[in-house]
Amino acid sequence: MMVKFDENQILKNGEYIYAQRAEIEKIADAVCEKGFDNILFTSSGGSLAMMQPFDYMISVMSNLNVQSQISAELLVEGNNHLTDKTLVFMASKSGDTKETVAAAKYVKEKGATIVSVLGVDNSPMGELSDYSVVYKDGRPQEYVLYMLIGKLLENKGFFDDYKQFADELKNLPAALVSVGKASEPKARAYAEKYKDDPYQIWIGSGNLWGPTYSFAMCVLEESQWLRTKSVTSPEFFHGTIELVEKGVCVALNMTEGQTRKLDQRVKDFVGQYTDDFTVFDTADYELPGISDKFRWMLSPVVINAVLSRVSKNFEQIRDHSLDIRRYYRKVEY
Repeated sequence: MMVKFDENQILKNGEYIYAQRAEIEKIADAVCEKGFDNILFTSSGGSLAMMQPFDYMISVMSNLNVQSQISAELLVEGNNHLTDKTLVFMASKSGDTKETVAAAKYVKEKGATIVSVLGVDNSPMGELSDYSVVYKDGRPQEYVLYMLIGKLLENKGFFDDYKQFADELKNLPAALVSVGKASEPKARAYAEKYKDDPYQIWIGSGNLWGPTYSFAMCVLEESQWLRTKSVTSPEFFHGTIELVEKGVCVALNMTEGQTRKLDQRVKDFVGQYTDDFTVFDTADYELPGISDKFRWMLSPVVINAVLSRVSKNFEQIRDHSLDIRRYYRKVEY
C-alpha cells in the first residue's frame, strides 16, 4: 500500500489544469501581441524554485532576455532591467506571500505586465496580476507553465513542435502516476535508511536545480527539520566534494537535459567514495504518451513525482507531518 497516493485524485487534478489549456494559450498570445523586451521570474522560496526550469527552458531554447530574482531582493536591490516592457512571471500557492505581494506592487509601479500562477481564487496576488491562472488543488503547478511558456516560445519562433508537445501533455498526469508507482520501492528504501541521518547532500543541475534545491529546503529542512545541503553538479567539485566519505549520505538527481554530463561526472566520482549514495535518474522512468524528444523538458516534474514519494514516506516513517512549522508563518521575522 503506497502512502498517501490517490491515483484518481492525481488524474482529476491534472485534468483540471489541462482543461484550461485554451485560456492559458490566450494569455501567451496576449502578452506576445502586446510585446515585451525581457522576462523576469520573481517570487519567494519554493515558488521561485518551481519556476527555475522555465527560466532554464527559455535560456536554452531562445535568445530572449530572461532572469530570475527573489522577491525580497528585488524589493531592496531593484532591477535596472525592469521597465514597462518587462514581462513578469510570479507564483504563489497561498496568493498572499508577503514578499511576493510587495514585489508585485513594486512591479506594477514600474508598469510591467504580471502573469501569475496561483493556488487560490480571489487573492491579493490575483488582484495585482494582469493575467493569472489558478490551479487550486491541481498538480503539478509546472503543468500551467509548460503550456504558458511553451506557447510563448512558439509565438516567438523558438518552439515549432509546441502543438505536438501540448497535445501530448494531456498524457502527463497518467505518466506521473506511472512514475510515482515505479519509484515507490526506491523512495521507501531511501526514507527508511536515512530517516535519522544527521546530514544529507542533494545534488542536481540544469533544469533539475530548482527541484533539487526546493526539495532540500522546503521538504527536508522546512517540513522535516533534517539538516541538508543542496549544491549544483558543477559547483559540487568546488567545495562540497571534500565532505564526501563513507557514512555521508549523498543523493543525486539526474536530468535528461543538456547538463546530464555534469550529473554523470558527479555519479562517477561519488560512487567511489561513499556507500551511502543514491541516484534518482529521470531516464529510469517510462512516460507513456510522451515523445522522447520532449522528455528533457519534463525532467523537473518527473523528479518531483519521485521525490514526492520520498517525502510522503519520510512523513510516515518519521511520524513528522509535512505541515508542522515552528517559525514559518508562525512568528514575526
